[in-house]
Amino acid sequence: MTGRDPVSRYGAWLLAARRRSPLTLDAYLREARLLETWLAGRAASLEDATASDLLEYLVNRKVSGVDSALKSRTMARILSGLRGLFRFMRQEGLRTDDPTELLESPRQERSLPDVIKAVDVDRMLAAIDVGSPGGLRDRALFELIYSCGLRISEAASLSFGMLFLSERMIRVTGKRRKERIIPFGEEAARWLSTYLAEGRPALERSPRSDRIFLNRSGRGISRKGIWKRFSELRLISGVDGKVHTLRHSFATHLLAGGADLRTVQELLGHADISTTQIYTHVDADDLGRAHADFFPSSGRRRRDFTDGSIADFSGDFTGDSAGGLDPGLVDMGRGTL
Repeated sequence: MTGRDPVSRYGAWLLAARRRSPLTLDAYLREARLLETWLAGRAASLEDATASDLLEYLVNRKVSGVDSALKSRTMARILSGLRGLFRFMRQEGLRTDDPTELLESPRQERSLPDVIKAVDVDRMLAAIDVGSPGGLRDRALFELIYSCGLRISEAASLSFGMLFLSERMIRVTGKRRKERIIPFGEEAARWLSTYLAEGRPALERSPRSDRIFLNRSGRGISRKGIWKRFSELRLISGVDGKVHTLRHSFATHLLAGGADLRTVQELLGHADISTTQIYTHVDADDLGRAHADFFPSSGRRRRDFTDGSIADFSGDFTGDSAGGLDPGLVDMGRGTL
């Protein structure tokens, strides 16, 4: 690994030894390069930067330019990436010390995730114009994101080898390359089938892509493309939120309907259940209103949990194999899984 600059060596190590995902790798290297550039402007380098230099850099990131609104959680993530860089440099003999050991992580405020009400999710999805191939793609895409609680990167990377349409399940690879199997309901299956039969063929170009969701050029739609389509949908429907809010809503609606925390953890692909527990702290009034949406006694229809409602999971579901979930035990309001 000699003969390369510290950041490139760090990137190779993250990829080979730590098996970081491409997205995580890009984020870590971007932060390392930003620090490297900032230090160079002060006649310093990664090899001789001090704790004072790093503290000044972090303050600069916090208060200046486009980063003026950075929250404590973001600053903690930046510092975490830099800790990894300097630990690696000391391990490789590029430094004899680790200046980040003298820095404390910022105290993080515990914030509740934003959630879209089930009725507003319906309104948002109904606002999609399905009269075009792109519209059919968007309806199937966002139905599936909400139905499975997908991260935007997971949705963008879906290929046919990961789709089991007749079983109404998908296999996704999440953070740290952890695979999980997720069921989806009848409504998502219906729109996905329609898109595959009527929309996707019109979007295909040569050479053909194996990605399920295509852009106008016939290539797999990107994370940025999904974000752009959702932003347009948000304006059309008048429902505020982000693509990731659909994932938050999926989890919150499941818990509001009575799903156990362990099941939701596995469906979301969280390594630590404490990450999932944040959804149990949603305001009690919101939980009460959401709960009323899902149970028949409320006088309203009981929604398919994969479209923002509940499932009655009996037994254990590990999320690592389809065998951990008995489809016959899942009660779907808009069809049986």
